[in-house]
Amino acid sequence: MNNSTFKDLFNFINTGSVLIVVLNLGNDAKCNNVTYFVIVIILEKTALYIIRNNNTTILLFYIKLIIEKLIIYLTTDSCYIRVKCNRFRAVRNWFPDILSRDGKYQFNSYNSHSFCNNINCKTDIDKINAACLWLFEAIFFDSYSFNKYAKNNINMVEYIMIWLSYILSLKKDNSINNLKEFYDQYINNGKEYTKPITGVEDYYSSYKDLMDKKKGLMSIDIKDISKFYDAFKLLCEICTEIDANTSNCPKYLQKAKEFAKKYDDLNENYNNTKGSPYNKVLSTLSNDYNNLKNKCNHFPSLPTFSRRSVIKNTLISISFIFVAISICLGIAYKYSLFGFRKRFQKQKLREKLKNIKKRMNQ
Repeated sequence: MNNSTFKDLFNFINTGSVLIVVLNLGNDAKCNNVTYFVIVIILEKTALYIIRNNNTTILLFYIKLIIEKLIIYLTTDSCYIRVKCNRFRAVRNWFPDILSRDGKYQFNSYNSHSFCNNINCKTDIDKINAACLWLFEAIFFDSYSFNKYAKNNINMVEYIMIWLSYILSLKKDNSINNLKEFYDQYINNGKEYTKPITGVEDYYSSYKDLMDKKKGLMSIDIKDISKFYDAFKLLCEICTEIDANTSNCPKYLQKAKEFAKKYDDLNENYNNTKGSPYNKVLSTLSNDYNNLKNKCNHFPSLPTFSRRSVIKNTLISISFIFVAISICLGIAYKYSLFGFRKRFQKQKLREKLKNIKKRMNQ
């Protein structure tokens, strides 16, 4: 197929896609509309195919134009998180986040070509790697989307690492026991992770570079990181199901309460110290939740401080007060003894003087 044919084909797809979006959504476009996401995902998959197979630059240019027109609809933070959450939903459709009854990972072979295209998928860990790479490509490959949501996009690495930790923690594997081992085996020298990405040089150079920016998370036990997964999954469920006009917010109040409870439990973890990698992930979760809460005012607020840290600080304050009081009492006691000795010495001196005076009078 020559360039002219491709151009005509993509123009047709572009016109049809925009028409479908307009007909389905009208002026009040809802970010969680299924048709909309299907169109975007199809176009992104086509772009990924071109990138992976090193086809001509002109083809990528045409697809980029199409995607940029559709991304115009993504103008709010709540829209953004919906789009990214749907990437994780797509992964779960191929790679469920629960083990089978016999304790094995489950893979839906009908969609394997989308994830294992030019990627080795022989072992369970290979397939986990394929899904991890797909998430990076689905979220970070497009410079237009990244530049519009730079901060949020980088923080999505934390969510990928949460998903990865959770999946790895489901089943004991002799070859991989923590994120660092997975990083060393698949990411550090993996050509798909280290190849340069154009258009986003001011923010990152490769998928590996993105992981390196969040490398502190690898120091946390894999089981502790994986505990974030249930909260993140619940947040995604709420984000993707709430209408753009938030008319159905009350319907998801219970789920919001469940999220707040899970967040509170995470907030009490011993790893949660100010400025720590664990604390930064909590901050990312709370920011995304609060963006949603701004639209659904009845959703519960998240705790600002850890009860554990408040109790600790209170005990430290009380201990300091007791120490200070003890020191003051000690000083007072010391001076009281000193004063008593002085009075005793004066009394003895007066008695001696009195005795001397008596002797002189005799």
